[in-house]
Amino acid sequence: MLVGKPPDIPSSEITPKSAYQQYVNRRHFLRGAAAVGAVALGGDRLGGILAPRTRVLASTKLNTVSSPLTTTGEQLTSLEDITHYNNFYEFGVNKDDPAKNAGALPTRPWSVKIEGKVAKPQTFDIDALLKLRPLEDRIYRMRCVEAWSMVIPWVGYSFSELIKQCQPLASAKYVQFLSYYNWHVEPWGSSETSISWPYSEGLRMDEAMNPLTLLTFGLYGDTLPNQDGAPVRIVVPWKYGFKSAKSIVKMKFVDKQPDTTWNLQAPNEYGFYSNVNPNVDHPRWSQKYERRIGLPFYEQRRATLMFNGYGDFVASMYAGMNLKKDF
Repeated sequence: MLVGKPPDIPSSEITPKSAYQQYVNRRHFLRGAAAVGAVALGGDRLGGILAPRTRVLASTKLNTVSSPLTTTGEQLTSLEDITHYNNFYEFGVNKDDPAKNAGALPTRPWSVKIEGKVAKPQTFDIDALLKLRPLEDRIYRMRCVEAWSMVIPWVGYSFSELIKQCQPLASAKYVQFLSYYNWHVEPWGSSETSISWPYSEGLRMDEAMNPLTLLTFGLYGDTLPNQDGAPVRIVVPWKYGFKSAKSIVKMKFVDKQPDTTWNLQAPNEYGFYSNVNPNVDHPRWSQKYERRIGLPFYEQRRATLMFNGYGDFVASMYAGMNLKKDF
């Protein structure tokens, strides 16, 4: 639930960064462009405590302010899980591959190019973006299309603040996000899948302007780890996780629905909108339930919420749409 003034989360409910939790055995999802992999809820077996692993973490502490646009009352997913259970196919298709391989991602210098149907096409240096607006702490639920979920303390500000700087034209109906890609840095992308890079995602303009849509620079108060989309990504909490593009280098304002990576690969499985919807199953698994990463095995399974629980803030944008078709 979103509230005007989020209460402080008791320290007893926040998992320390240094804590290593019990893990479930993680299935390797099917390799290939069209297959993310099937998740069988409740089918994983509780594993032992894993040995410490090499982290790819940023070290810059961010100055932040609190935000009313936050989810409260749920236990945060540990930093260990957030940084070692990732989908970032440019660095490998297994969940622990990005933590192993993303260290080569060059996050400085970094710039984001704004082009297309805007009055002010321009290029922003990452440090200019960091200073554009006060950085907010926002705790969001994150729901993956693979039927697992997390609760993540992001750092950023509403993407609409950047959009206003660019002054979109009336003809701009969508925003396309393009991620960094260099096969010298990310050879796993071409070797493991047949996806056409760079990774592309997009939002309708009203979705992009929604205050929940977060231009994101950090998590747990620090700059983003490489495997989580450093140095800048988008987070759209009411949509499946693949809609939240990582390591963005270009944003294009366009008049037609842009091509997006997973929708191109398997349009019958990954729709352009991809709003979290427990009533529309993935063709290969149910979306009615999800598995919360990091919790004890007997507490992981939970019902999936329509729009991931953010319906009060976003449902009106889809009035009149067939949510079983336009998923």
